[in-house]
Amino acid sequence: MTDSAIGTKKQKTVYIIGHRNPDTDSVVSAAAYERLKQDMGFANYAAARGGNLSPQTEYIFERFKVPVPQYVPDLAPKASYYMRDSRESAEGGTSLWTAIARMEESNTKVLPVVNADGTYCALLHYNAFVQNILKVMNPEKEAIFSTNIKLVTQTLSAQSVLAFNADEIFKCVVIVAAASLNTFKSALAQHAPENVIVITADRADIQKHCVDRGIRALALTGGVTMEKALRDAAEKKNVSVLLTPYDSSEAAILINYSAPVSTMADGDIKPVNISDPLRKVRPLLQASPSRALPVVDDKNMLVGVISENDLLQEANIEVILVDHNELSQAVEGVENYVIKEVIDHHRLGSFATKTPISFINRPVGATSTIIASLYRQNRMPIRKEIASILLSGILADTLALQSFTTTEEDRETAEYLSNITNLDVQALGHDIMTAASKIGGRNAGEVIRQDMKEYAEGAHLFTVSQIEVDTPAEILSRKKEFLDELEIERRARKALFCALMVTDITKLTSLLFIAGQMEFLQTLKVPRQEEGVYQLHDIVSRKKQLVPLLTEQIK
Repeated sequence: MTDSAIGTKKQKTVYIIGHRNPDTDSVVSAAAYERLKQDMGFANYAAARGGNLSPQTEYIFERFKVPVPQYVPDLAPKASYYMRDSRESAEGGTSLWTAIARMEESNTKVLPVVNADGTYCALLHYNAFVQNILKVMNPEKEAIFSTNIKLVTQTLSAQSVLAFNADEIFKCVVIVAAASLNTFKSALAQHAPENVIVITADRADIQKHCVDRGIRALALTGGVTMEKALRDAAEKKNVSVLLTPYDSSEAAILINYSAPVSTMADGDIKPVNISDPLRKVRPLLQASPSRALPVVDDKNMLVGVISENDLLQEANIEVILVDHNELSQAVEGVENYVIKEVIDHHRLGSFATKTPISFINRPVGATSTIIASLYRQNRMPIRKEIASILLSGILADTLALQSFTTTEEDRETAEYLSNITNLDVQALGHDIMTAASKIGGRNAGEVIRQDMKEYAEGAHLFTVSQIEVDTPAEILSRKKEFLDELEIERRARKALFCALMVTDITKLTSLLFIAGQMEFLQTLKVPRQEEGVYQLHDIVSRKKQLVPLLTEQIK
């Protein structure tokens, strides 16, 4: 099946997304870079996030009234990423003739049939069409099908002289008046006249008998007209009269196509949901007679069509990674798509791409700093609310410019953004750090997974989470709860260890809660404060201080 067989390919959506457990810098960078791309004319770029927002991130987006990036929990291949953007469809009351013409015009081999409200009803495909039309046109059986006068008029390209109850669906019997009058009378007598449409030409005797019997409709062929007296009689009898330019043999064939498309489509073809994973869609496509299926949303509204051939094509999405470059930290499934760009300030991971990409990795304290610089490089003004969240992103990732990772570029960029927004850096930094330190009412699992990053060193896997607090007292009082949760995470990942870095923003030092394999803990050269808790004097940066220390210990 060719690409044009079921519609055109959707314009690709480019997701700008941070790591799967996003911190403030990650979400801010995605939102700000989306706005830059859109201001540059790229409307198909969309900010996304792979996890829930931290209280700090929620505070920033609510304070500056910036829309939160859409939640994309994973990028596992699904129907919406491969379907064709084909909204071509026909309402169930459309004639079969019109529906087939629409399929020919759009060069499509399937046509979804929808209800009046746009919800999916059935699928018209050539197998269903052939099977159903042969039942109607079987010469050994009398043709009986559902239709109405309006559809017959459209299909026969007829001029309506008289039309009664034109929208009423009825079981239609078609009789072509080609025999003698007596033979015709016998044929007509076998049917309820209100269900009969007679096709005839300039035979006044046939016309008169039909009017006398009060049939449903007379279709006069070849441009024939009706005498006025007979027309008046037909009007009194509620007999519809149609004038078609086709001859009797052509009209006899065409009228069968006046059936509503809903009666000729395949109602057994069930749609797939836009969010269905491909592992569910593939077997359904293989079982479909046309190797194509309609795609609907959660309200059963038609949104497109997907075919087996689509699964062989590139997906309708591409990805830009911000604030990370290691696939182990990315949302699940990202490896299935083209990665267009990477914008990051962490260590380099190891992943390959099929094509060259834009890769920006700079030793600054926050990805937000890099995004702000891209606005300046592209000579694009920064909206005040975007400048506000970019400043917040820098302050959040550098502990209000006090972190070991803070650079002169971070400080200069923060000052630049402060001038745009008229925000005091120290006051905003205090507000952001205060918002980050609130953990009351949050369970240990939520805190640990909020900003968790996974790393690989050789054959060993480990995770490090981080949270900033104004005092570690509450977490210390719940030590067992946090260590138990870290151990659950370690066993689930089969990791060497899982750790939580608790950074005291008032003293600029940290504690390390760690659950790990005994052989590693016995060789860990970090001062131990108590069982499962270690002191990290003057260490506040996960990426520049703690992770290098831990990877050296592993080696």
